[in-house]
Amino acid sequence: MLYAILCYNNEDVVCAWSKEQDDEVMARLAVVTDKLAKQGRLGPVARLLPTTAATTLRKSKDEPLVIDGPFAETKEQFLGFYVVDCASLDDAVNVAKELAEANPGGGSYELRPIGAYFPSREVG
Repeated sequence: MLYAILCYNNEDVVCAWSKEQDDEVMARLAVVTDKLAKQGRLGPVARLLPTTAATTLRKSKDEPLVIDGPFAETKEQFLGFYVVDCASLDDAVNVAKELAEANPGGGSYELRPIGAYFPSREVG
């Protein structure tokens, strides 16, 4: 089963890291992702740009409204995700624990099974 591991943290804290701090975190995360890739279990991984770069299309009864910024104001922001092939939820939790160990500070990881994934379909 494919799982999306959604990464949340305080964007102000993460964006304040020095280049050296960021490089260190990315190197520790690469240890986890390289292991998963060698096992053939790693799908797409994305690190999102800050919410200041976000645009939201809000649906309503009238025309959809396009607004600058994220959908919700929260203490933690959605910063990125991993798609990982896991045998079970327990397996996905273990992967999330490894990612959490590699990533300093607070934050949280939300795990969701993926119902549909079409890697062979071309976009656009």
